Amino acid sequence: TPMRKRETSWLSNEQIFILNVVFFCLFQYTIWNFVPKNLFEQFRRIANFYFLVIFLVQLMIDTPTSPVTSGLPLFFVITVTAIKQGYEDWLRHKADNEVNGAPVFVVRSGSLVQTRSKNIRVGDIVRVAKDETFPADLALLSSDRGDGTCHITTASLDGETNLKTVKCLCQGPTVSCLCPNPIIATSIFLCIYVVFVCFYVRPLGPENLLLRGARLKNTKEIFGVAVYTGMESKMALNYKCKSQKRSAVEKSMNTFLIIYLGILLFEAILSTILKYAWQAEDKWDEPFYNQKTEQERNSSPILKFISDFLAFLVLYNFIIPISLYVTVEMQKFLGSFFIGWDLDLYHEESDQKAQVNTSDLNEELGQVEYVFTDKTGTLTENEMHFRECSINGTKYREVNGKLVPEGMTDDSPDGSTPHLELLFLKAVSLCHTVQISYDQPDCPVGGGDPFSHANGFSSNHMEYYASSPDEKALVESKVRSTRVSLFALRYKLLHVLEFDSDRRRMSVILQTPSGNSTLPYTVCFKGLRTLVVACRHFSPEEYIDVDRHLNAARTALQQREERLQEAFSYIERDLHLLGATGVEDKLQDKVQETIEALRLAGIKVWVLTGDKHETAVSVSLSCGHFHRTMNILELLQQLISAPVLIDLLMFCSFLTLSSSFFPRIKEDHVIQHGLVVDGASLSLALREHEKLFMEVCKNCSAVLCCRMAPLQKAKVVRLFKTSPEKPITLAIGDGANDVSMIQEAHVGIGIMGKEGRQAVRNSDYAIARFKFLAKLLLVHGHFYYIRIATLVQYFFYKNVCFITPQFLYQFFCLFSQQTLYDSVYLTLYNICFTSLPILVYSLFEQLVHPHVLQNKPGLYRDISKNSLLSFRTFLYWTLLGFCHAFIFFFGSYILMGEDTTLMGNGQMFGNWTFGTLVFTVMVITVTLKLALETHFWTWMNHFVTWGSIAFYFIFSLFYGGIIWPFLHTQDMYFVFVHLLSSGSAWFAIIIIVITCLFPDVVKKIFYRHLQPTGTQKSQVTWGGGGGRKDKKKAKKSKDFFSGFWTLCRSACLFNPSSRKSPVCSDWPVCILET
Repeated sequence: TPMRKRETSWLSNEQIFILNVVFFCLFQYTIWNFVPKNLFEQFRRIANFYFLVIFLVQLMIDTPTSPVTSGLPLFFVITVTAIKQGYEDWLRHKADNEVNGAPVFVVRSGSLVQTRSKNIRVGDIVRVAKDETFPADLALLSSDRGDGTCHITTASLDGETNLKTVKCLCQGPTVSCLCPNPIIATSIFLCIYVVFVCFYVRPLGPENLLLRGARLKNTKEIFGVAVYTGMESKMALNYKCKSQKRSAVEKSMNTFLIIYLGILLFEAILSTILKYAWQAEDKWDEPFYNQKTEQERNSSPILKFISDFLAFLVLYNFIIPISLYVTVEMQKFLGSFFIGWDLDLYHEESDQKAQVNTSDLNEELGQVEYVFTDKTGTLTENEMHFRECSINGTKYREVNGKLVPEGMTDDSPDGSTPHLELLFLKAVSLCHTVQISYDQPDCPVGGGDPFSHANGFSSNHMEYYASSPDEKALVESKVRSTRVSLFALRYKLLHVLEFDSDRRRMSVILQTPSGNSTLPYTVCFKGLRTLVVACRHFSPEEYIDVDRHLNAARTALQQREERLQEAFSYIERDLHLLGATGVEDKLQDKVQETIEALRLAGIKVWVLTGDKHETAVSVSLSCGHFHRTMNILELLQQLISAPVLIDLLMFCSFLTLSSSFFPRIKEDHVIQHGLVVDGASLSLALREHEKLFMEVCKNCSAVLCCRMAPLQKAKVVRLFKTSPEKPITLAIGDGANDVSMIQEAHVGIGIMGKEGRQAVRNSDYAIARFKFLAKLLLVHGHFYYIRIATLVQYFFYKNVCFITPQFLYQFFCLFSQQTLYDSVYLTLYNICFTSLPILVYSLFEQLVHPHVLQNKPGLYRDISKNSLLSFRTFLYWTLLGFCHAFIFFFGSYILMGEDTTLMGNGQMFGNWTFGTLVFTVMVITVTLKLALETHFWTWMNHFVTWGSIAFYFIFSLFYGGIIWPFLHTQDMYFVFVHLLSSGSAWFAIIIIVITCLFPDVVKKIFYRHLQPTGTQKSQVTWGGGGGRKDKKKAKKSKDFFSGFWTLCRSACLFNPSSRKSPVCSDWPVCILET
């Protein structure tokens, strides 16, 4: 086994190498740290930590409520959340274990043994078979092909499906290489392998390196030595540390919790102060029926004040909704299944459905402002198709496998082939690195003769692989063309001058069949998917000089790149132009429509790609990212800071003038400006002129970044993510080079490419095609956001309704800390009585039909900027809760305040009956309030809404009708039965509920009539004929009350609809238009 040394400038001895274990999913827990770490994470949440403190206070001091009222809900929340997070982390462990536990074959003690991928060590010789993935970064030692090469695809790394050729290195005692580094896109990966064999130095470049994640193709098997393993592999080094993503809704929840904590402290402090103010009079400080003990008289006033403050804190603690977190967790977890069940996100050809890797970010899909997308494999299929060519000024196109001059058909006679056209076709047929794979198992590979089959090529039994998809498209077009048979000759390949981004060309040097001369055919990349073809003839003396220059440059150990460039420039000169070809890069289906829909939704799309400038611009134009009428600003090939500053200042001035002279362009959402920037210029702009660059980008409708390294993509995303506006970002890609970008963005989406799953494993969501992004954001994102936003606001509302009467009650009991509700009601209010309706609402609610959301992308703007969780909306729900609480309490007080003999037999009601009346009105009102907010009714909504009210009545009758032996006191015995036996109580319940909800109905009607939102207008246009007719009648009616009544009918009545739920299509539904 070869020994490997890692050379550094400060360390010359051998290092200890890491195991071949990767953590793509970056899980949080192990079996040992799950309990302590999960508890630590959960108690970092404000509500959980607060209830833990309250629970401990209840254990330590005498409080008005039992510790069970806080401990039981806290235990329930912690347990459910731990199960959910543990399950999701187990899925991450499972995904990584599949990769690290994959079977591989390595050479141990001279024999081939099977082991697991995680057991590979640096220096091990690994055998990889055809169509297998390389388990580590390997240097190729041997191949079964006669020429010592193998072919690989890197689709899982960069999305490119074209074939790449890797050459063997000569085996020797030592292989030395540089320390691991993340740079993949450089010409030699910045790591040079040097093999010492008989004191002969051989430089090795990227053509000898097999990257982890790539796949072996068109080769039966290879052997390679492991040089980088585990997290030191190129693919792993291009990952960034994955941070815990938190949604904007969760941040808003924490802000609201702090505000409610302030309200709680205010109520507790005020109650404590008023208690001592009231007890300043002796008759209230120590009444005759409640004499103090000697210990109480001698206790410290400060300690008494603190004890009373903590007691009030416990009494009012339910204003903080502890069950909010667990309900949100359940909503996210259960709601995430709907994405996988959506048949519109299912790709039939590849049999792939949408996948959810984390459910914590569902609502973020409805808040996206910037989309950063890869190009190759994400917007395009990376499949090239030959369309036309130009030879000697004549334009040809392919018709039925023939090259036909423009204006002619394939039925026209072929005629003779001029010399220049023949030379052009020869150049295209020979200047490439295409490899052939045979379908028959007996066909020779590598060193075999491809012409031994049936008089030449048999396209029915051959498959072509190429390092460039353009080359493959051209060769396949020439195979289809009948003109290829005109020059079925043998040529000897002498040299290949590989393509690089600086020269933008590749060349081959061939020896003609006559052997008299050598000639190169060069393909120059000049512009879009256009290839310019040229040639040059060499005499034997010229070739000897060329061969000497090439060998000297390729064996150089210092300044190798510069010497190679000089040699290539020396050879590729005095070229004779032959013609040009046009190749089309096939876009994915409906990419242009998807980008346009995102733009109409107010989402800016950035394309970040590693491709060259010309190709990237070409694809941007074809997919609709750029329009032909757009002003394209270019910031390219800048290596020093001064020109970058000048260009940015010029761009900024131009954009400012344009926006001032043409203000309507922005209002009408017409694309006007686009920016193209390459990686080198971007690095300078971000390092020295970040604010100016950001200002230019914000004024551009579309931005294209080309020649981007993987970590540069993540840096661009982070730049916008941390900008003062804090926009929500989304990154989408299909290759391992997109992982850093996907992990950095607020929401990361992986495209399920043809090979490899690195982007999918590290993403938050995975879809099969880019076109599915539109529905994922415009429909699912819209639904998830409105559902969880209403859930959060409703939880705060119903807890304000719950605890405010308790606060008001203290004014009538001398702040004695007497509870208004029974402890069982305190415990079950959020867990049982009001939990299911809001959970079901948050799973199925739809303001408008999904088709409307897709057809009208502008509706996405109605929920942007976290509008449904703004402070104004939060204040409305909070004040509404206080108003309803006052009506609950004082409505019941008016009924019972003067006369408590509400029974026919003269029996009186006590304080527990009063509290139960308030509680009953509250449960009914908050449940019906949610019913008014519901637009999309299923049988499950009806079941939990009316079932929750029925369950409360049944439970109260059962709880108060039996003497429970395990309860020390049973204050509620027969209280509920007596309450329901009073007709006055029933009348009060009905009046109070109507008084609370009627203003809400009136408000909704007036707002819909006077200030309807775009979503509300869409509800009217889609929601059935009755709604449209009623609204038209209301508009035409001269009588205000007549119009008011018709609007009431359209806004408040249940209108049966034949529409089905898109997720649960078997459920009958009806629409409540509110």
